[in-house]
Amino acid sequence: MGKPTGFLDHARIEDPFRPAENRLLDFLDLHEPLCEEKRRQQAERCMNCAVPFCQSDYGCPLHNRIPEWNDLLCRGLEKQALARLLQTAPFPEFTGHVCPALCEKACNLSEDGVTNRNNELYLIEKGFSEGWIEPRIPATHTGKAVAVVGSGPSGLAAADLLNQLGYRVTVFERADRPGGLLMYGIPAMKLPKELIERRIRLMEKEGITFRLGKEADPSLLSGFDAVVLCGGAKKPRSLSMENADTPGIVYAVDYLTEQTKALLDGRPSGISAEGKAVVVVGGGDTGNDCIGTALRQGCRSILQLEMMPAPPEERLPSNPWPEWPRVLKTDYGQVEAESVFGQDPRRYQTTVTKAIPGPDGMLSAIGIVRLMRDENGRMVPVPGTEETVPCELLLIAAGFVGCEETLPKALGLPLGRRGTLMPENQSHQIKDKYFSAGDMRTGQSLVVRALADGRAAALEVHAYLQKENEQ
Repeated sequence: MGKPTGFLDHARIEDPFRPAENRLLDFLDLHEPLCEEKRRQQAERCMNCAVPFCQSDYGCPLHNRIPEWNDLLCRGLEKQALARLLQTAPFPEFTGHVCPALCEKACNLSEDGVTNRNNELYLIEKGFSEGWIEPRIPATHTGKAVAVVGSGPSGLAAADLLNQLGYRVTVFERADRPGGLLMYGIPAMKLPKELIERRIRLMEKEGITFRLGKEADPSLLSGFDAVVLCGGAKKPRSLSMENADTPGIVYAVDYLTEQTKALLDGRPSGISAEGKAVVVVGGGDTGNDCIGTALRQGCRSILQLEMMPAPPEERLPSNPWPEWPRVLKTDYGQVEAESVFGQDPRRYQTTVTKAIPGPDGMLSAIGIVRLMRDENGRMVPVPGTEETVPCELLLIAAGFVGCEETLPKALGLPLGRRGTLMPENQSHQIKDKYFSAGDMRTGQSLVVRALADGRAAALEVHAYLQKENEQ
């Protein structure tokens, strides 16, 4: 380690948020980077532990060699640190923005963990600015061709590794821009879209072909030696309520997608919260992103509903370190809402019972009710707690229930009990030349887990094609 007393000499400092009153005026990056000296000081805090939980199964799904590149960073060997990081991390510019940093909570410094996410973002941006990042052209090619369906995190990770292993890779993406969840599922202020476009251009120079606006089908995929399905888990969970077809009820993924498309196209969003009373159903990251987006669009009010009880403010004995802390988290959107409206927008143990149309047929209010656990642990309505609240835009961010079924059915591939393409043996190979990865295989999860799963699928494809070549 570069400095044995680093964690004693320097307090943990993350890249600071821009002031809420400023960042609410645009969709630019939420954060401002620390200067080079302070970033190195943060790397000095890494203790190079004998048992680095940060890179264990409790920490980084990519098993990044965190103490090694932190040590190089704090000693000013930034190019070497970046090279060490890139041995395991395909796209640090993505995880550096949106990873929840499991490694930091598994750090031996516990709640005061090293700022690994900010450190890796610093390294990759330094690499691009200094010209250290260059196209990696494979020295040889196998003569085999692989199709990757979907250009989200798992698809990009699989395509990247397969290309480096010498396969001709074609990525099919039905949207107008590549990136999948990264492009359209995460708001621009959380993950700037120019970073995705920069990475795609680099991957194209490395030999990967992207075919956009292309819905994959059996005839399109028939000529490939292997196919990796990375279409995500895009089937949204609906709400059981009266008048569910009332105009003004929108799934979160559609809302966020439209805002990003509008931003990139230089036009107003076709689904706007401007001047409206907005209610978001769902307490996860997507719900929080909806809050941040609605505020930037100029909503009149914002309310976030979560059917489960509020998490504890501190770890429970049943949730010890180095496990991920299941505690109350106040994210950027909730902070921004409080700065605008003077109160936290969240209301726990509450759900929607009905949509109430106005005279014009558009949504004008919703009925809500408090919930409690019954003797079987289920959340059930509390009699007498019904309430009506104004709502002209209801955003459903209640998660997803599996992948879309059209392509799997056309290929004759069976869906598992969770509505995903995960075989019973939990491998990535589903049938013959067809493989799956990311949320389409595992169900809704984290970007960093999708990256790791895409790389794992690529290695299984490689083993399969090598075996086929031997026969």
